[in-house]
Amino acid sequence: MKISRGLGALIFSVFLQTTLIAEYLYKDDVVNNSKFSEKIEYIGEDLYQKTGISLRLIMIRDLPNEMSMLEYENKLIQNFNEPTVLLIFAELNSQIDIFVSNPSLYKHFDRNQVLSPVASTAQAVAIAIFFAKTWENFKALANDSGGTILPLLGAKAKGKQITGKYSAAMFNGYFDIAGQIAQSKGVQLKHGNGRGGNYVLLGVKILFYGVILMALVMYIRKKLYERGKNNGNN
Repeated sequence: MKISRGLGALIFSVFLQTTLIAEYLYKDDVVNNSKFSEKIEYIGEDLYQKTGISLRLIMIRDLPNEMSMLEYENKLIQNFNEPTVLLIFAELNSQIDIFVSNPSLYKHFDRNQVLSPVASTAQAVAIAIFFAKTWENFKALANDSGGTILPLLGAKAKGKQITGKYSAAMFNGYFDIAGQIAQSKGVQLKHGNGRGGNYVLLGVKILFYGVILMALVMYIRKKLYERGKNNGNN
C-alpha cells in the first residue's frame, strides 16, 4: 500500500512524539498533560545535550508488587546506561525521592534542599522558633529550607486542582534540579538556571506567613481580653 506524503509525515510525527514523551518524562500515570510533558522533555533534552546527565521524571500511581521505593529505584535505574538522575513520585504511597545511577552525581545538586518540606529560610526560622526543643534541634530546623516540591504538594486542592498541584510541584522540583546541575557544570539552560518556580512558591509563603500573622493576632487579642476581664473583676 502506498502511503501519501501527508500521512507519512503524520505517522512520523506521532512516532517522534511518543518517543520523546518516553525519554525524560519516563513514566506518567498521574498528570497525563501534553503541555506538561512537552516542558519536561524540552528541559530534559537541553540539560542532557549540555551536561551529559539525564534527568528523568517518573510519576506513578502506586509502587508495583509491594516494592519499597528503594527496590523500585534499583530496578528502574538498570534501564539506563548514561549518568542518570531519577525524580520519582508515587501518588498513593505519598512518597517522593531522588535517586542517581552513581553517587558522584549528588555533587551537582542539593538533594536535601530540593526535598525539604520548607520553602524559605525565614519560614524555617519561624518553624524552629515555634517547635525546636533544643539548640541543636533549632539549628537543624532553621537550616532545613529551600524545598521546591513538598511545599506545593502540601497545599490544599480539590478535584481537578489536585492534578494541577502535582504537575506544578513536580515541574518545580525538576526545574530546580536541572538548574543546579547546569550551574554546577558551568552551562546555561534555555529556560535559565534559576531555582525553579520561585514565583509559584511565593503563594505558598504568603499563605504560610498569613497563617502565622493570624495566629499572632488571635493570641494578642486573647491576652488583651483576659487582661481586660481580670481588670474588670478587680
